[in-house]
Amino acid sequence: MAEVKAIVLRAAGINCDLETEHALELAGASAERIHINRVIESPGVLDGFQIMVVPGGFSYGDDVAAGKILANQIKHHLYDAARKFIDSGKLVLGICNGFQVLVKAGLLPGRIDGEAMTEQSVTITYNDSGKFEDRWVYLEAVSSRCIFLEQGRRICLPIAHGEGKVVFKDEATRAKINSEGFAALRYVDKDGNAGTFPVNPNGSTDAIAGLTDATGRVLGLMPHPERFVRVTQHPHWTRIKDTCTADGIGIFENAVKYVRGNL
Repeated sequence: MAEVKAIVLRAAGINCDLETEHALELAGASAERIHINRVIESPGVLDGFQIMVVPGGFSYGDDVAAGKILANQIKHHLYDAARKFIDSGKLVLGICNGFQVLVKAGLLPGRIDGEAMTEQSVTITYNDSGKFEDRWVYLEAVSSRCIFLEQGRRICLPIAHGEGKVVFKDEATRAKINSEGFAALRYVDKDGNAGTFPVNPNGSTDAIAGLTDATGRVLGLMPHPERFVRVTQHPHWTRIKDTCTADGIGIFENAVKYVRGNL
């Protein structure tokens, strides 16, 4: 495929769409920001893209719950179009608020063993600290499913959220998510070890920082890869510039590479 086209969904309160568009273009895609209302009016617009991204921010002010209003728009007006998008082999990425949206719309974790997992089975709720957490964290890619990530690789990305704790309805759901590779990213320390706060900045169950679906072509994560696409964006870049890589850009590059090789 000569040109990889990505759509970045916009809505009131979203504030990371420009950075996300920039990251996609750095990775080699042609990106376009389009308001969710335009897509609801003409769902066929999605046919012209191979990657759909729900970026971070505070969609509709998170007035009901984080990502809930945008999730309801997708669930009630675009769910079939989104499922068609995914089932046709295309990619979906949800970042921070976008991760919350994908989970609450029922697109993540999606179908497990052919059974759709509802938003009541998995959700994202308030940080254990009871406050907004804005810091850099280490992550490890733990799923062999997800095309956006390289399993076993440890990366560093910034977080900025008040509701990032992944929780499950019951132990059966938790066991399925972990045993079948739907947990895509976990919070770790710089040496790859698990830990309590601040290593796990929100108290997320099993230190889960991101989820994928059965196809591996849908990823939702709380950290912000679009905020680390250049080494100079790291707060310690002058000290680590010779050994540091901009870990965020790799997620977008993997997506573009997959599209070029498979669609």
